Amino acid sequence: MRHRKAGVKLNRTTSHRQAMLRNMVTSLFKHDRIRTTDVKARELRKWADQMITLAKRGDLHARRQVLAVMREKDVVHKLFAEAKERYGNIHGGYTRIVKIGFRPGDSAPISLIELVAAQAQEKKSKKKGAAASPKPEAAQTAEKPAETAASPGGETVAEKTDEAAAPGAGEDSAKE
Repeated sequence: MRHRKAGVKLNRTTSHRQAMLRNMVTSLFKHDRIRTTDVKARELRKWADQMITLAKRGDLHARRQVLAVMREKDVVHKLFAEAKERYGNIHGGYTRIVKIGFRPGDSAPISLIELVAAQAQEKKSKKKGAAASPKPEAAQTAEKPAETAASPGGETVAEKTDEAAAPGAGEDSAKE
């Protein structure tokens, strides 16, 4: 029986699994989003939420606990600097996992795990109190993967669309 045994083994030894998740949580806070398999993303969510909870506390002991997991001081400093203003009024739900398809080599399900901004959390809580939006929430999240999927070159589609938005705005105004 697996009573009180949280987490998954991911077919790795304990040291390999911990090292992998440390690297992944560091990369998540460095880049704000990463692509990984669904199972790893769900396990990473636990680690990331714990790091943000410690960063919101903001004291020296919390900083040392985070440094014991994430070994890059500049990433930890960035996390502690923006945690209170970014996540100060929300309790949990700091990450979003978006399924983006399957990996070509072995057909493993791939997800995009990203940090959620506090503004998005506030809007979500206001929507629950107000009337329902005309577009269902499931349809809104279905559009999200196409916008945020990473290309093989390393740039995300969202970054490419931001760069292409400036010329597109001129064309729209020319048509009017």
